[in-house]
Amino acid sequence: MLKLKKIMRIAYYAIFSLFLIGCTATNTTFQFAATAVPTPEATSTPYIARPIYRPGELVEYIAQTGDTIPGLAGRFSSSEEEIFATNPIIPADVSTLPPGLPMQIPIYYLPLWGSQFQIMPDSAFVNGPAAVEFDASGFVDAYPGWLNGYKAYAGGENRSGAEIVDYVATNFSVSPRLLLALLEYQAGALTEQEEPDTPYTLGYIEPKSHKGMYLQLIWAANTLNNGYYGWRDGSLTEFDREDGHLERPDPWQNAATVGIQYYFSRNHAGVTYEKAIGADGLYETYTKLFGDPHANERIHIPGSLKQPEFILPFPRGRTWTYTGGPHTGWGEGAPFAAIDFAPPTEFSGCFVADPQQFTTAIASGMVTRVDRGLVILDLDMDGDERTGWAIIYLHIATPDRAKLGSIVNVGDSLGYPSCEGGKTTGTHIHIARKYNGEWIAADGPIPFHMEDWVPQNGVEAYEGTLSRNGIIVTASSVSGANSQVTSAAE
Repeated sequence: MLKLKKIMRIAYYAIFSLFLIGCTATNTTFQFAATAVPTPEATSTPYIARPIYRPGELVEYIAQTGDTIPGLAGRFSSSEEEIFATNPIIPADVSTLPPGLPMQIPIYYLPLWGSQFQIMPDSAFVNGPAAVEFDASGFVDAYPGWLNGYKAYAGGENRSGAEIVDYVATNFSVSPRLLLALLEYQAGALTEQEEPDTPYTLGYIEPKSHKGMYLQLIWAANTLNNGYYGWRDGSLTEFDREDGHLERPDPWQNAATVGIQYYFSRNHAGVTYEKAIGADGLYETYTKLFGDPHANERIHIPGSLKQPEFILPFPRGRTWTYTGGPHTGWGEGAPFAAIDFAPPTEFSGCFVADPQQFTTAIASGMVTRVDRGLVILDLDMDGDERTGWAIIYLHIATPDRAKLGSIVNVGDSLGYPSCEGGKTTGTHIHIARKYNGEWIAADGPIPFHMEDWVPQNGVEAYEGTLSRNGIIVTASSVSGANSQVTSAAE
């Protein structure tokens, strides 16, 4: 016992050095063959049931990639203050915890904790560095299933099945491998030649807006993200399955597994739910297709992650309205990665912005992707938004929009705010951040600060404030003095 404690103490101080050296984005990628691989035997060893802990009892925990103190406090029904007090080596201003850090966390027991089986690491869930060299089209072409040859109208154009998977994976930043595994597990998309005789490919029955594989995939990616990021920030600690059974994820679980558990809870119940989240469910399907996801686990969110310096996304000396507090980066619900700004105007609704009121690059970078209303700014300039920091701008007008592949300096024009792209009731821009494919919450341990303005969540999505040096600006769709922000003069 003493030897174990000594080893943990050595590891504790060794990992602490990671708090002191900062971090850099890594761009290493992995290549998977587009053919089935042997399935390793899943462990048959049953997990030991969690004991009924005394209130505040200290439990051992090893930090996982992307963990934060607020997130852990939510998951263990503890508090940030208690976690800091029992782990004094952790700095008070820590952002993300270094993966592998041994910790002690005061736990407050709740009954009905869920499965301890970890389906996949977080790096296999997001559309990040591990997905860079994956070729969805080539992979699908190697299989005889109905997805090979499938075509449908999606995102304004006709696309193949693989292109639809890539399109949804890119927009929601969810791994295309995960989406393909879901399509195979639930609909035999890669191995069954006959497409299921239903418009609800993934089992989400909503006739108005989710018929067909494309819209089913949109629902799936959005739901996966709701679970993943809800667990990540500690706000989603329990949910009801389709049959009304209360599910409380095991506090030691990772975000990817809870995202998948939450997804299956929306349309599975009883033994079908238990199988889907177990070793012979989606995990088995994924492993047959791509190999054991844990074999290529990556640290895609390093410890002590910090945001680069950003300016406000409009010209120096100009005043715009803060129209939307933290809300979804893409889709609906978590992650609340985005905030909105609108240029001054005498009009309401959709209008053409004044020539001097263009949208600016908040940092220098490369325009890596453009689409209707969309501009992606890649800050490490490697040409891939899945690595390093990427800034998402939505509702950018097509005329005068920055060209694909162009290099822009901080403060350069990217185009004009508009109503293009997505749903909107008025001209504005929507701006969000990703790091290595992971959406970064606007209000959290890595706040979306621009010129020292820091966003705070409101009670509901789109509500909230910006604050700087005691000055508070409140998000509002109606421009007024208390919702206006001025960018610093050069």
